[in-house]
Amino acid sequence: MPPILTETLALYRNAFHKTGQSLVRGWMAMIAVVGFGVLLMLATQIASPLGMVGGFLLGAVNALLVGATLSLIEQSISHGRALTLRDIFGSVGHYFWDVIGVGFILWLPLMALDMVMQTNPYGQLLSYGVFLLLFLLLNPAPEIIYQVRHGSPLEVFKTSYEFVLENWIEWFLPFALILVPIVLSPMGLQSFFSLSSRLGRGAGLDFSQLLVLPFTILGGWLDYVGIPSSISWYLGLLFTPPLAVAMLLFRGHLFASLHGVSRRQRRFVSPFK
Repeated sequence: MPPILTETLALYRNAFHKTGQSLVRGWMAMIAVVGFGVLLMLATQIASPLGMVGGFLLGAVNALLVGATLSLIEQSISHGRALTLRDIFGSVGHYFWDVIGVGFILWLPLMALDMVMQTNPYGQLLSYGVFLLLFLLLNPAPEIIYQVRHGSPLEVFKTSYEFVLENWIEWFLPFALILVPIVLSPMGLQSFFSLSSRLGRGAGLDFSQLLVLPFTILGGWLDYVGIPSSISWYLGLLFTPPLAVAMLLFRGHLFASLHGVSRRQRRFVSPFK
């Protein structure tokens, strides 16, 4: 096989191996994700009648839950011990301001885009393009928040942009593969653009989308293999939390292997060169 393919496969194999180890240590993160999802639903019910104030309240709750989730993923990756209930409670408040900062910088431009979309006949097409671009360029923002030293949200954007330019093949290839059933479905392209728009709007820092993405992927694969929708829905609910945690762990390990190391450097240290 070509050296670059061999090296990339070795990179993924290493990330999968470390993900398995982290899942054993961090299985309680799955329980935390379920609990966080319940809290978000309660917060949504409370915030819905409150208008703009409710929107700010929901944004704060989202940042709290995303920050806590990233903290648990970080501990599962870097610590040599299993997560405990104390770790779950201790994660609350971590990375809160980092998530708030990224969301605040995106808020005004996205609000302006929404206004343009309402008045422009090509508004929806324009929004798809913008959100797809945000989805691509800010995709590693969650990993940058808990793995890279940064002094401001703008540095998160800059680091994310540079990382994607350097590692776009290795970073997006696994994601492209798991999306195959969705892209091949009758509404494939529309489903993909709709999914990337939702993810791009939150720069990967929307807690509900951390669950919607694996649920959608599971549904696509179950439909692809012929599982009836009445059954796949329940299977999706059951397996979404472990898949969500596994995806975040894999992303974390893959990012750690790619960040700060060029393809030339990886080839130099690879035993397969």
